[in-house]
Amino acid sequence: MGKMMLCTLGISLCLFSIIPSAFGIWLTLPSSGTKCVSEEIQTNVVVLTDYVVIPDGSSLQPSIGVKVTSPYGNNLYYKENTTHGNFAFTTQETGNYLACFWIDPHYQGAKEVSVSLDWKTGIAAKDWESVARREKIEGVELELRKLEGAVEAIHENLLYLKGREAEMRAVSERTNARVAWFSIMSLGICIGVSGLQLWHLKRFFQKKKLI
Repeated sequence: MGKMMLCTLGISLCLFSIIPSAFGIWLTLPSSGTKCVSEEIQTNVVVLTDYVVIPDGSSLQPSIGVKVTSPYGNNLYYKENTTHGNFAFTTQETGNYLACFWIDPHYQGAKEVSVSLDWKTGIAAKDWESVARREKIEGVELELRKLEGAVEAIHENLLYLKGREAEMRAVSERTNARVAWFSIMSLGICIGVSGLQLWHLKRFFQKKKLI
């Protein structure tokens, strides 16, 4: 049982390591302007994010504004004058989801503010503790359930990449066809212009009685 547990854990770690489903970063916001992070996500994926302003040691706690938009510019989350919070949503569009942060303009503290961001998507955003309590599973069974979820996520990612590859191939083929037609048209124009030049020169020499 111990070896099986270690094997299951090892496979789970390997699968989770190749799925870019969670990351934690430290943002340093400038005194003016915004700083954004983005991730390309497909449809029907759960996104869960926590953010918190890191205290700078001053007596005045800095506050920030947060805005999250979808690939088509739809507002998914917006909040001002906050020091911490979280947002969660299920993606309805495929593309780059953008989260932007800026310092509250009323804050007159330090020139820069640091923000800790914990961004989770897909399998990493799932609350496995709640699943374990609800379905009364633990140990190897829970790890196998996580493994199953990871495999499904990998399968979905592969299908998504396959679809993107087909789209890129179609775009490449259309571009190559247009370039071929443009080359043929350019060659035809060059031949036509050359013929007109020869005809004009022939008439010129005939008028001058040189030929």
